Amino acid sequence: MPMTAIILAAGEGTRMKSRHPKVLHKLLDRPLVSWVTRAARMAGAERIIVVVGHGADEVRAHLSAEKDVECVEQTERLGTGHAARVAIEAAGVSSGPVVILNGDLPLISPETVRSFADAVSDGSHAAAILTMTPPDPFGYGRVELAGDGTVARIIEQKDCTDEQSAELLECNAGCYAFDGALLAEHIGEIGNDNAQHEYYLPDMVEILRGHGHATTIVHCEDYREGLGTNDRIQLAELTAIARDRINARLMSEGVTMMDPATTWVGPDVTVGRDTVLLPMTMLWGETSVGEECVLGPNTRLTNCTVADNVSLEETVGADVTIERDVTCGPRAYLRGGAHVLEGAHVGTHVEIKNSTIGRGSKVPHLSYIGDCTMGAGVNIGGGSITCNYDGVHKNRTTIGDNVFIGSDTMMVAPVNIGDGALVGASSCVTKDVPADALYLERADQRIVEGYAARRLERLKKGEA
Repeated sequence: MPMTAIILAAGEGTRMKSRHPKVLHKLLDRPLVSWVTRAARMAGAERIIVVVGHGADEVRAHLSAEKDVECVEQTERLGTGHAARVAIEAAGVSSGPVVILNGDLPLISPETVRSFADAVSDGSHAAAILTMTPPDPFGYGRVELAGDGTVARIIEQKDCTDEQSAELLECNAGCYAFDGALLAEHIGEIGNDNAQHEYYLPDMVEILRGHGHATTIVHCEDYREGLGTNDRIQLAELTAIARDRINARLMSEGVTMMDPATTWVGPDVTVGRDTVLLPMTMLWGETSVGEECVLGPNTRLTNCTVADNVSLEETVGADVTIERDVTCGPRAYLRGGAHVLEGAHVGTHVEIKNSTIGRGSKVPHLSYIGDCTMGAGVNIGGGSITCNYDGVHKNRTTIGDNVFIGSDTMMVAPVNIGDGALVGASSCVTKDVPADALYLERADQRIVEGYAARRLERLKKGEA
């Protein structure tokens, strides 16, 4: 049956010591809550409902980019049971498996979420608890099983005897799956007769058991899937775990990393075989990298497409396309809409924005190319720029094939430079240049013999 995922993301996370909601703190390239929505999505959830509360507007604004996510606000934070009830009633959930996950659980896998849902899909169990066996179980609620393998009860750490602490090693990770119809029918029975006067979701286990329904467990073979993020120390620890998992997978698929500890790759990035990632390389978002590339050191790409046999040294790129056999850097900046065609070269201290760099063309150093369509075989001399902004509008420069642009040239857009044209160094191009023409714009050179020596003598004497 179709699965619904409810993600609890209403808490403040006071131990983060932050102005922002805990679930929006980033692990690698995305906020914590988006790791959980991603896992639910990949597990096949038909509906993903996020319960927001503290910083609701900020969380909603982030999640608005995830079009399949619904937000429900818990205006009063009265516990996890109350949050689940708010989601169920507001979203009209009344059937199918319902998986309830915490929004600070970034390492949970889609496979575990799917197994969680399957545990309550066939009607044999009304609920399932996600469990783990961490190296140090202190602080976690312990799950006590009945003789038939179903859950008898959950015992919180403070209520455990010494014997129970030593023997009950199955720990509650704080996530639950329910038969949606039974959850909707009985969630109103959760009470708040406790010291905090809150409604606790774990109480559903006893409630369902009282109605004759069984609860089972889904055990995480890797206990780290059940680890939450309560402070910035844990955030750093889980970030390192996520990094190591991703890097291990990439290396097993044929990617070389000189130092995996200083190589950072997001979960949706793809990297081809025999590509080398050098230290301090960061690949984020939907970036894809081809085969036989060398990236880094000190390179960061976000939502970029990189073809085969590309070399990017000390390069920052976002929302760009780089075709095969391109070399770039060091210290290059490729901005949104940049498209570098096959065999082109973008050199040192060069910025490219919303421009096409033609096949085999070169922008070697100290240049800015913005809003430009450049043909093949073009050479841009150092210190040249396209003057694309008039204070109100962005205007385009068009450069034909096999054009030579001398150093320190200003191309004042809108302007067209025809195929094969030659533009002399230190020119300011304000008019279209025909194909195969020479454009030269500079003041006449003037030489005054002996002027420098005479000036120096005057200065020494204090003369004007």
